[in-house]
Amino acid sequence: MAMGKLVRASLLGALSLVEVLVSAVVHVTYAFYLFATAVVLDLSHALVEGNPGVPKNVGDVLDGAAPPIVLVHGVFGFGKGRLGGLSYFAGAEEKDDRVLVPDLGSLTSVHDRARVLFYYLKGGRVDYGEEHSRTYGHSRFGRTYHRGHYPMWDEEHPAHFVGHSAGAQVIRLLQQMLHDKAFKGYEDTSEHWVLSVTSLSGALNGTTRAYLDGLRPEDGRSLRPVCLAHVCRLASTLYHWLDSPWLKRYYDFGFDHFGMSCRAVGLMGLPSLLAGTKGPFATGDWIMPDITIGGAARINAAVRTFPGTFYFSYASRRTTKVRGVTVPSGVLRIHPLMFVRVMQMSRWHHPATCKAPCTGYRDEDWEDNDGALNTFSMTHPRIPVEHPSRFIEHENDSDCHPLKPGIWYYRIVETDHMTFVINRHRGGVQFDLVYDNIFHNCRTHVFRTAPPPMLPNQNSS
Repeated sequence: MAMGKLVRASLLGALSLVEVLVSAVVHVTYAFYLFATAVVLDLSHALVEGNPGVPKNVGDVLDGAAPPIVLVHGVFGFGKGRLGGLSYFAGAEEKDDRVLVPDLGSLTSVHDRARVLFYYLKGGRVDYGEEHSRTYGHSRFGRTYHRGHYPMWDEEHPAHFVGHSAGAQVIRLLQQMLHDKAFKGYEDTSEHWVLSVTSLSGALNGTTRAYLDGLRPEDGRSLRPVCLAHVCRLASTLYHWLDSPWLKRYYDFGFDHFGMSCRAVGLMGLPSLLAGTKGPFATGDWIMPDITIGGAARINAAVRTFPGTFYFSYASRRTTKVRGVTVPSGVLRIHPLMFVRVMQMSRWHHPATCKAPCTGYRDEDWEDNDGALNTFSMTHPRIPVEHPSRFIEHENDSDCHPLKPGIWYYRIVETDHMTFVINRHRGGVQFDLVYDNIFHNCRTHVFRTAPPPMLPNQNSS
């Protein structure tokens, strides 16, 4: 009996190691492909134009003639000006002449990204907050935006925000911070600085993939000994320790405020960083704990759906039901990064030995997914309290007009998580249909009326 259990445990361990190796190879290969593409783009621009291929409007500063649309990237994402001018949003920003695409760091926490986003738009030195910085062991201040990209941003000159993946939670937390007047020196902020929030395959309630990638369901923060998250941790730590200006010109994980460079900690400080006993991975101040189900519930508990803001959500799905069993759909159209995870997420069960991540949790609710996030999570904030929502079944949503603020209008899009980023050609018709709908809503159906009275907060605990 004991020998049989040992054999089974060994087989499971071997399978787990193989799965991690395969996933790591796929992710690293894709990363090198993007990086090589960026370098080639830069070299081609240098040969043809005599300068690096940085987009001409990276430094554009918008006035208040019309509300800008701010596109906020997700995990492993990047803003305009990175990766040799590649577009994270696959050129969707070209659909309107008043679009901003900030670079917020690819693995930093939702809190830290929200703080950077404020100063990116308004200008000034990034202040992560005294209490937060002390709690998580990093510098209080970050980079300085000598002039914000939308310096006149205020209640009279609001902005539309569109967040992909974890970017959706960044926007929501930023709006709550504006309401709470959480930025020192800016006592006039309010939730009305945000005209609309659009979640595009957004991690509104977390994802079970965080556990598949290595976070332990027991606490939603510590990592299993062998997992994909360790590969990300080691790679980003070495990247920041090397502190190469040439590398960081192309891509930035966003951890400069943790002081992990070789100039700050030297060679002697590298082992503790690699071991994860210092830095963001020791304190949990990075993106993965925030996109666990429990992490999302903690954020949602403090973030409202405001009665004067318009909310939209596009939830993606690459699964279907066959005789009551959830299986991948459109297998040949699933992105290589998502392929294995679509199947794994559809079969994942929360360990019975662990406390449920939220009240009312049921495995079957979380089976449908797009390879990165669960469709159940992407529709609207549900945990710990469900926010007002309305399902839009058909592409022709004229029956919902005029739109009402304070309600999450959501629809399901049959596609995987990578459809709306990086590769416009791969996105196909769905890419244009969804982005055209987003931009049309922002420019046609969303408008500022007299601010409604603030209602008692029934959407957070």
